[in-house]
Formats: sequence, structure tokens, C-alpha cells
Amino acid sequence: MISSLYVILCLIIGLVTYIRGALDLWGSIFMVVMGLIIIFSAGFNWLVLILIFLILGFVSTKYRHEYKKEIGVYEGRRSAKNVISNGIVPFVMAAFGSYDGFVGGFIGSVATATADTLASEVGVVQTPRLITTLKKVNPGTDGGISVLGTVAGIVGAGIIGFFAYILGIYPDPLISLKISIIAGTVGCFMDSILGAVLERRNYLNNEHVNLLATLTGAFLGILLV
Repeated sequence: MISSLYVILCLIIGLVTYIRGALDLWGSIFMVVMGLIIIFSAGFNWLVLILIFLILGFVSTKYRHEYKKEIGVYEGRRSAKNVISNGIVPFVMAAFGSYDGFVGGFIGSVATATADTLASEVGVVQTPRLITTLKKVNPGTDGGISVLGTVAGIVGAGIIGFFAYILGIYPDPLISLKISIIAGTVGCFMDSILGAVLERRNYLNNEHVNLLATLTGAFLGILLV
């Protein structure tokens, strides 16, 4: 009975994300599949933390969306590639969630994805500077960072740590916040560095950068437990 409810709930969540324009059809399908596996391997609370990331991402995407459209940086719907590149590392961490270190890896990777999304979506309304040279660049430039975006990213990472404790994923609130803020912030900066050094030269694409950034956050999360 409970298993059936989880399946129905995941399907409803997938439908809502599609109807609300957060994800395209294949993105919603992949999210449902990954969500079900996370529920049955780690627990429903772990999926809720990812849903909090999705909600924060959706809200930040809508922030000043008319202005973003004017300057050509509005993303709108995210695709299956975005779901996989941001979600595959938390998915693997959740699969091994019975080991303490992987709990930290899960929190760190979700915090990184959250911090990067908020930093990009909120910070883009402020003139960014390239992380490697600190020269001003156009909004949306790979590797661009801003004070507003950095603050938004840190706050987003902290929110993930807070809810990881509230949801019972990690029992110590201070350590949960430490993991999320440090791993999320470093992972977010790693995303910017890779964007400036490799993505701008077309050695990597955005999905590769997101994957490597969440790996960085997961690795730091494991070390910080």
C-alpha cells in the first residue's frame, strides 16, 4: 500500500514539474524514475531534499524572468540532460546512503546543485566578473560570478543543510550546515572555474561542468562528515 502511494506521489510530482514548466517531458520522466529508486533505496525524506532543490531552482528561474528574456539568458524548462547532470551524483550517494560518508556526499552534492542554480539565476541580474581574471563580462558568460549570485548560492546551500537536519537525513544541525555550506560553496566555485577554463573553450559542455561540480561537492561532503 505504502509503495503504491510513493509511486502515485512521484507520478504527481513529475506531472506538476512538467505542467509548471520546470522540466520538459523527458526531464520529468527521468526525475520520476530516479525519485522512485531514491525512495526505495534511501527513503522518502531523501527525495524531499531533492524536491526542495527543484523548488528553489524553479523560484530562482522565475526571478526577474522578463529581464532575463531581454538579455537572452532565460533558460525556462530544463531537460533530461540537466536532470541527469545535476541528479546522478545525489542519486548514487543515496543508493549508498546506509554508509555515513555517503550521507555527507548526498548533502554536499545537492547543496552544490542548489548553490550553482541560485548563483546563476539570481546573480545573472548583476554584472558578473570572470572568476579567473575578475574582469567584467556579459551576464550569462561561462565562469562569471557576482556578489549577489555568490550570496544567493551560499544561502541556498545553507537551506539544504537546514532541511537535511529537519528531515532527519543528518542528525547534527551544525555538521549538516557545515557540510552543505562548505561543500556547496566550493562546488559552486568549481563550476565557475571549469566554466571559465574549459567550457568557454568548448572542452566541456554545461552538463559536464555540472556533473564535475556535484562530484566535487559530494567528495567534500564525504570528507566533512
